[in-house]
Amino acid sequence: MKLHVINTGFFKLDGGAMFGVVPKSLWSRTNVPDANNLCTWAMRCLLIEEGDRLILVDNGIGNKQSEKFFSHYYLHGEDSLIGSLNNAGFSEDDITDVFMTHLHFDHCGGGVYYNNDNKPELTFKNAKYWSNENHWQWATVPNPREKASFLSENILPIQESGHLNFVDIVNNSNFNAFDIITMDGHTEKQMLPKIKYKDHTIVFVADLLPSTGHIPLPYVMGYDTRPLLTMDEKGRFLVEAADNNYVLFLEHDGVNECCTVKHTEKGVRLDKTFPLSEIL
Repeated sequence: MKLHVINTGFFKLDGGAMFGVVPKSLWSRTNVPDANNLCTWAMRCLLIEEGDRLILVDNGIGNKQSEKFFSHYYLHGEDSLIGSLNNAGFSEDDITDVFMTHLHFDHCGGGVYYNNDNKPELTFKNAKYWSNENHWQWATVPNPREKASFLSENILPIQESGHLNFVDIVNNSNFNAFDIITMDGHTEKQMLPKIKYKDHTIVFVADLLPSTGHIPLPYVMGYDTRPLLTMDEKGRFLVEAADNNYVLFLEHDGVNECCTVKHTEKGVRLDKTFPLSEIL
């Protein structure tokens, strides 16, 4: 097995929305906002090379929405989905599986693009696209709170193309490369890959833990549909991660690719940060 970090660029979101009820005087110590109260976030994906499969975990925001839409998110940086794949030695046609932790636009938007006729096409034409039945239903019949995050142009073309597949989240008979942890606080049945790699266990924590600044239990996004459940899920997961020295792969942290956590008198807290290349 080989792992490749796939950087797709940065965007900005309101710091208050990203930290919920936590006061700015606290969260700004780890995530410094700009003059408009916006913090910078990565859209960092992971490519898993295992046997004859090339599995892409999440795929960023894409580029097919309107200028007005993107004006809210201040996309920046030199990295892109296809550019990062090319830098790793691959093209979009090499991808065999697109694993989507969930279907919010900043996690799955790169999986579909508009062709010259302004028609949607799959970015990864040879790949199976993976969600799960519970989350797919949640995303295609969205609740009012999440409706703006589930964009039909990102989602429905996958089904219409015939490339949509559902993960067996009970038995996980679909992937040998990793186990799957499901979480329901952020959104229904978010899927986190848990990868055994060399002497490490790496967990792609997606939106359970957007950044190292979100490790303390009350630091929960305002975007989460069930924040109390997030606190419970995160608390139990972080204890397990500290007990077993998991490497946490951070999708949204604007600085840190990976971290470990440890037990302290104040609960589980940040231990170390490092690039994934340290353990490759």
